[in-house]
Amino acid sequence: MRRWTLFVILVAFLCNSGTIYAQQQKTSPFSDIKGHWAEKTIVEMVNKGILDGYPNGTFQPDQPVKVDQFIKMLILSYTDLHQNGERSWNSAFLQSLSVDNQTILKQDYRYYTFKPSTVGYWAKPFIDVASDLHFLNKSRYSDFSGDMTRENVAEVIYYTLQETEFLEDSQFSQQLAKAYGDLMSATDREQKFIAETLAKGIMQGYPNGFFGVGDKVTRAQALVLLNRLTDKTKRIPVKISSSDKLQLSVPTQGGGTKVIVFPDQRMRDAYDVLKQAGQLRGSNHELADTTLRLFKDQKEKDNVLALSTGSVKPQEEVALWLDPQYNTYGITIRLRDGALARNQEAVDTFANFLFGYNAATFNKWFTEVCVNVGAGTKVASKQVQIGDDAVEIIVDSASKTVIFSVAKKKA
Repeated sequence: MRRWTLFVILVAFLCNSGTIYAQQQKTSPFSDIKGHWAEKTIVEMVNKGILDGYPNGTFQPDQPVKVDQFIKMLILSYTDLHQNGERSWNSAFLQSLSVDNQTILKQDYRYYTFKPSTVGYWAKPFIDVASDLHFLNKSRYSDFSGDMTRENVAEVIYYTLQETEFLEDSQFSQQLAKAYGDLMSATDREQKFIAETLAKGIMQGYPNGFFGVGDKVTRAQALVLLNRLTDKTKRIPVKISSSDKLQLSVPTQGGGTKVIVFPDQRMRDAYDVLKQAGQLRGSNHELADTTLRLFKDQKEKDNVLALSTGSVKPQEEVALWLDPQYNTYGITIRLRDGALARNQEAVDTFANFLFGYNAATFNKWFTEVCVNVGAGTKVASKQVQIGDDAVEIIVDSASKTVIFSVAKKKA
């Protein structure tokens, strides 16, 4: 009996050892990635079929990634790999696209296979779809088999973010980028791309204080960057300055956040006023970025918020907004039945803050313009001076929409 027990234990040990060995083999499929800083990500992405190794059993993680390889990896990163080896677009990715881009995929790429071309240039299918989705400009590349630099990667990531998420506040991202000593060696456009990827927590500089402008991106680095692009939980946390009181983390559409750098204390305080104005409409409002949208009722709110990103059908009754980049404030109102009365208190709250002692003058003029436009009376677009502010109105009589734009009077 004792011998039998020992035999069972020995068999179990050997079986477990074999399982552990098989798992190790599975998690280390290449001979040259053991202990590599990106080993885990390489294994995860290779298992998803994002990038392959070489026939000799190596991955060559520190070799430069080519432009066409990176574009292929980018496209496949937004897909799901099924058990039968077929692929489909990731549902979250599809929902993140504008209506126009969704239509492009449904119509122009209805039978897209996610596979290299067997006739002609192998990467054409990946480059074409990336270009049509506006992830890159094909004309900027004279050689798709060339090496990708860090600023090249930053550019592709920038335009991909523009189509799938939102861009960070430019003032905030540029403040982050200026910390790197070699930033000025990049062009102004490249600096914009670099700054965005830093603010998103997708790219980062080196410990020596340089970003690495002009450096080539390796295969391992490319996989890590794409992993951060497509999986927000993998991104590097970006903290706001504790000493800069004009920086504020605000909610965005879709439940995210972004850091805004306000140009002055007046606009920073105006953001708090937006929150107060929204509360006056109960649940019939949404504050995202620096825009407060006011809805007729919950039904309209649900319908508007259900629209895909990038829809050209805004339907909120009123928008109270701030534009930190141009230090401009605004009120947009669509004059449907009862819209003015429903939103008067919220508009007054915003206007009272902006104009102070001159608020009564603005409120009287605002009401007069809205009543006339709502009644179908022709009102010309014009600019007036109220206190220290220049107020410009733009009227769209066809849609009965009026935009009031407020900016500090220029000296």
